[in-house]
Amino acid sequence: ALFRPMAMMIPDYALVAEVMLFSEGFEDSKNLSRKMVQLYKLASEQLSQQDHYDFGMRALKSVLVMAGSLKRANPDLDEDIVLIRAMRDSNIPKFLLEDARLFNAIVSDLFPGVVIPTQDMGDLQASPQHHAPDKSMALGSLQPWWLGVAEVL
Repeated sequence: ALFRPMAMMIPDYALVAEVMLFSEGFEDSKNLSRKMVQLYKLASEQLSQQDHYDFGMRALKSVLVMAGSLKRANPDLDEDIVLIRAMRDSNIPKFLLEDARLFNAIVSDLFPGVVIPTQDMGDLQASPQHHAPDKSMALGSLQPWWLGVAEVL
């Protein structure tokens, strides 16, 4: 009996997300966790299949940790907005342009009526665009390179 049978099960992503959001201080953790898991499910089904896209538990946990740090940094901000910012900040930089548009549409469908205020990056956002050697560096379906500058910093 060198190999013994064993049983495995798929983790309940919604429950994991709910507990993590609650531990990070979110009051509406149940509703937000369901929306987040639904977003990742729809994104994995509808976005193009790329090797670098990750919608598993590792990505879920990193978004939840980021949402917690954003919530602590902005305690007065609505919880929906905090979670959407965390999901966008961690996912949009790795998406192709068409997938980024689709991802934003899915977010808009799951969070109807939620308007995300834009973050003013000031000189950090204007400088790379102004000093670019070639203003048309968006290659094909890739996003413009300066959109990832804030993510790196």
